[in-house]
Amino acid sequence: MAKLTVQDLKKIKEDATKSIYLRGEKGNIRVIIHMGTCGIAAGAREVMTALMEEMAQNDYSHIRVMASGCMGLCSSEPNVTVEIEEQSPIVYQHVNANKMRQIFKRHVLMGEVQTDFALAKM
Repeated sequence: MAKLTVQDLKKIKEDATKSIYLRGEKGNIRVIIHMGTCGIAAGAREVMTALMEEMAQNDYSHIRVMASGCMGLCSSEPNVTVEIEEQSPIVYQHVNANKMRQIFKRHVLMGEVQTDFALAKM
């Protein structure tokens, strides 16, 4: 394996910085995919993929996408929390790729809480 040069390390840092920016570190909306072991086993990766596909269709720099660990609600996984500035966070349960697309389009973009999927208002 070749040794890394200072230039290689700078390139890695630059790429990582861009990746963090693409996840939307700035913004007033945060979508959290809970990806603990139980969430991943229940399909959280597919939920994250669906969300990232929706995000890729437009410039949503005001939306932060984050992964977090388990909420301790394993029986309701995959869970997704939507936090919109100056509103109570909403936790969605049993989310799949199609539900994530609906949550993104209706709640995140239009502000309509999807009560059919909601677990809790925090």
